[in-house]
Amino acid sequence: MYNVKLDAFEGPLDLLLHLINRLEIDIYDIPMAELTKQYMEHIQAMRVLELNEVSEYLVMAATLLAIKSKMLLPIHEEESFEADLEVDLADPRDELVAKLIEYRKYKEAAQELQTFEQTRSLYFTRPPSDFSNVEFPKQPVLFEETASIFDMLGAFQKMLKRKQLKKPLSTKITRAEISVKDRMDFVFNSLRKRGGKIRFFSLFEDETEKSVIIVTFLSILELMKRQVISVVQEQNFEDPTVILRKEEWEVGENEIIDEQT
Repeated sequence: MYNVKLDAFEGPLDLLLHLINRLEIDIYDIPMAELTKQYMEHIQAMRVLELNEVSEYLVMAATLLAIKSKMLLPIHEEESFEADLEVDLADPRDELVAKLIEYRKYKEAAQELQTFEQTRSLYFTRPPSDFSNVEFPKQPVLFEETASIFDMLGAFQKMLKRKQLKKPLSTKITRAEISVKDRMDFVFNSLRKRGGKIRFFSLFEDETEKSVIIVTFLSILELMKRQVISVVQEQNFEDPTVILRKEEWEVGENEIIDEQT
């Protein structure tokens, strides 16, 4: 069993905003059937990974299903008169939309503050120094924006659909020790062998064991966190591409994602 906690998860509202942006949905007129379907697919991927944060996402899933159910209820003719009297027949989506708009407002404000912080960090107030004999490093290579954690979850769920996971053929139970560090080495070496770029799904094409697939996915997230690799997706629904950012890397055994076996 792998006990995993990822700081990249900011909550169910963040996932909903991600899906709304990816599906190009009007936030004031949300198609609940499609949004709920996409949300539940991400939840399924999180349940496979046994992520600690999944409980609060399940609460939002119940809310989405309740809203979807209310929207399927027919409106009787006698209710139209009550509507004219401004009886509480509000759109079931109104409360969710209000929460999303409020959350988006604070999220954008936080991003602006982060941008200001990064810009300010480029300024130095120390007096001029003599750098005539200093050898400056080469200009760093700029990469496209890395896929978000929700993009990665979507890719993982898509990969699970493509692959038929191997089922036990006998009643004999064996225990395979799978190291996250070993799978990080596997991903890193696969990238070096293929010129520093590889399709995300290619890293799983030879794997049939569920445990190996999960640990491989977690190793990709860990390498992204350490900025050893980038995962980019140029267009929605396109297969992600994994790109090597560093030619070398070192990691200690105690620095890997927490594992409980």
